[in-house]
Amino acid sequence: MANRARLVFVISVVVTAALYAIPQARMIAYPLILLSTLAHELGHGLTAILTGGDFKTLQLFADGSGVAVWSPAGGGRMQAALVAAGGLVGPAIAAALCLLVGSRPRGARVCLTVLAVAILAVTAVWVRNPFGLVFVGGLGLVALGIAIRAPVGVAQSALVFAAVQLGLAVFSRADYLFTPVAQTSAGEMPSDVAAISEALFLPYWFWGGVCALISLLALIGGMTGFLRATRTSPAPAKAIAAPAA
Repeated sequence: MANRARLVFVISVVVTAALYAIPQARMIAYPLILLSTLAHELGHGLTAILTGGDFKTLQLFADGSGVAVWSPAGGGRMQAALVAAGGLVGPAIAAALCLLVGSRPRGARVCLTVLAVAILAVTAVWVRNPFGLVFVGGLGLVALGIAIRAPVGVAQSALVFAAVQLGLAVFSRADYLFTPVAQTSAGEMPSDVAAISEALFLPYWFWGGVCALISLLALIGGMTGFLRATRTSPAPAKAIAAPAA
């Protein structure tokens, strides 16, 4: 089981890198792009809640863009910066946690079940546009079906694959880390790094580098923990009793 988990992890990384690197494979990668956008917007919304704000709505669009609407609660500039950064570093942190928990088959099933229920709750509470309702709700139902009905090895493989997508999400569209403007179906908006720069200090590209570094460290930590936990243990020694003379 441990060897299979490691193999799934390696294959997930290679396949994901190929899908984003090969232009002809972009259509195949389309659902993964939507998944990364969902994780990005949830990172904003959940960070808003954790910092005392209010997560209003989430919209996911067919072109792969998304918008999370939130309102502050007296957090000031620091809260604004943290919420903006949450969408950039949140997916990698979530990926690291999923890899650590998912390194064990039973833990992976429990983690996938919790994620599926959480996604369905997000659909009911915050998603407000038709495309988002269909994709996010469908994703939650598929994840729940795998978590409950599929063999434990399949559930672990699904969680590992999803975690790799989240971990690589910020790097799959790394140009967004170093641009002041975001193009979405809701219109042109300041990018997350531009929002951080406006709330604090220093140029947007500096904060893009900081977010990339935090995401990379989180991803390395999660990968390292996963590979250590799934390392094949040596077979225990067996004693053979000889018959009495």
